[in-house]
Amino acid sequence: MRKLLLGAATVITSLGLSAGVAAAQTGGGTISYTGPNSSAAIKTKVHMHTRVTNTNNLSVSNSSSQTAKTGEAEVEHNTYGGDATSCDAKNKNSFKLSATVDNNTAGTLAAAAVMPSGGVGGGTISDTGPDSSAKISTNVSSSTKVSNTNTLTVTNSNTQTAKSGDAEVSYNTHGGSATSGDATNTNNTSITLSVSN
Repeated sequence: MRKLLLGAATVITSLGLSAGVAAAQTGGGTISYTGPNSSAAIKTKVHMHTRVTNTNNLSVSNSSSQTAKTGEAEVEHNTYGGDATSCDAKNKNSFKLSATVDNNTAGTLAAAAVMPSGGVGGGTISDTGPDSSAKISTNVSSSTKVSNTNTLTVTNSNTQTAKSGDAEVSYNTHGGSATSGDATNTNNTSITLSVSN
């Protein structure tokens, strides 16, 4: 509370608030019992500035190299050739990644927009002298700057080689069978990146 008793006086209250700062009554006051032809003013200025900077760098690198090769199956140089079979050769690779980033910018801005508790500015004027000037003014302003930088990099390298061995029946009086197994490569890659500002 302020009381001005002089003939001419000016009271200026200025307050700068950071985001989310709560205070008691900001500014305001009382002009009373001023003399004739006096000039008095209570000015309250509140400026709230909020800056939010989000920088997200997500980098994923996956490299897979597979080789599957079956052996040779041969039946040769026999009077009675039997059967020859090589087994299967299999490779399997599975890669799965899920990443989520939530900066909750909306929640940050909502918290920053809270005005000081107890009110801002205002005041009372009473018992001023003749031909006097008394003014109360309140100015509240805010500025917000949001900067989002999102960099998502995904590198996936997959090299596969599958080779089936030779199946050969030769130089037999009575030849049997030769069977080469399967050569199989399997690769499954699933990548999910989510960024919410």
